[in-house]
Amino acid sequence: MTTARRLCSNFALQRAVELSNEVGRPLLILEALRCDYPWASDRIHRFVIEGMADNARATGRSPACYYPYVARRQGEDCGLLRALGDESATVVTDWFPGFFIPRMLTAAAQQVGTRLEAVDSNGLIPLADHLRAFQSARAYRAFAQRSFREHLRSFPAIEPLSQLSCGMLRRDVPSAVRTRWPALDSKTLLRSDGLIARLPIDHATRPVAMRGGSESAAMALKEFVEGRLRRYATDGHHPDLDGTSRLSPYLHFGHISAHQVFAGVMTAERWTTRKLATHARGAREGWWGVSASAEAFLDQLVVWRELAFNGAQYLPGFGSYAALPAWARRTLEAHEHDSRPHIYGMRKLDEAATNDEIWNAAMRQLKSDGWFHGYMRMLWGKKILEWCRTPARALGIMEELMNRYSLDGRDPVSYASYAWVLGMYDRPWPERAIFGTVRTMTSASARRKLRLKNYLATYGPSC
Repeated sequence: MTTARRLCSNFALQRAVELSNEVGRPLLILEALRCDYPWASDRIHRFVIEGMADNARATGRSPACYYPYVARRQGEDCGLLRALGDESATVVTDWFPGFFIPRMLTAAAQQVGTRLEAVDSNGLIPLADHLRAFQSARAYRAFAQRSFREHLRSFPAIEPLSQLSCGMLRRDVPSAVRTRWPALDSKTLLRSDGLIARLPIDHATRPVAMRGGSESAAMALKEFVEGRLRRYATDGHHPDLDGTSRLSPYLHFGHISAHQVFAGVMTAERWTTRKLATHARGAREGWWGVSASAEAFLDQLVVWRELAFNGAQYLPGFGSYAALPAWARRTLEAHEHDSRPHIYGMRKLDEAATNDEIWNAAMRQLKSDGWFHGYMRMLWGKKILEWCRTPARALGIMEELMNRYSLDGRDPVSYASYAWVLGMYDRPWPERAIFGTVRTMTSASARRKLRLKNYLATYGPSC
């Protein structure tokens, strides 16, 4: 498990179970966490290890052997996959198009001396079926509307381990492996602070209240569907009302699948495929045959999220400045020398010490909660673009701050968000200073349109 860190609705785990049953060999589930990944911190480590604790509990009575491993120093994990691969008929892992995962997968394929399969569990439509990069949400939406019926018939098994027939015990793992790369015991999984404190990672980025793991993810989905889904369309933009799902960290770490989220929402809507419209023109409304709030949420889950994964898979250099549309780069560069009301460096931004009360509140929420409100993310990025001397510098700052503090950073969706701030998946707008024809957003407009009083009080200077 590298990115689909769950036991439910997981195509990769389902494939491993199928192979185990086919060849009559037991199944070992390795979930490892290195300490030298970019932006490694107490915050991220705690969240992932909490997910490991859930997985350990859930496999307690399973015939599979679950092996949670956390590297104590840089490079300590080297050789683990090769050693296990030498004992294996096949190694199955996750296919994920973002962050350092593709490079890691390439290295693993070169190290493992047996068959290695990488399985896509990222979204509702497999990335291989996309075939090309899509330049807009409308284009991808039309593709999804044409393709979705077919993929409704191939959802992953909800509990793939229930189909496993070959048993294994932890002691069946070679003793040399257990000695050199010891699995975490149940006590450490439940109380990991002592372990995390000794690791060579960023200790200044502290854990947050949001708990990781599939159990917390399932609870978050339940609370959203039963409490906030019905007002998602009306309240989702208002920070004071917070009608958002807060599922993005769980989706990023694979503690819940898009299929589980989709099923939860559609069950609440009492939906059947008969409600799908017959047309596929890419319109946002009227295709799913559900409430306005569910329709708005599904557009985020099925269109915008999967469009980001499409870009990560098919656009060379996705997430980089060079990958932006040519029109956006031209107009931004033409306005690089425009006068800016303020220029802020990384330190001032990190400290939420700008002259903008709303932006500062968003930054404090990001740092304290490890997540921040969806509308505020867009405004947050647009203001950084306004306050930086170059758009390339703005992109670098957005990446650094989000990937350091946000539990859902380092994800294709995060990189698509940064790129959207700079014009990707958008169109030219009337020309303005600094932004050129890239869409602008202002704090003054946000103050007029949004309910912010409680938000600003909660994330004020004393936060």
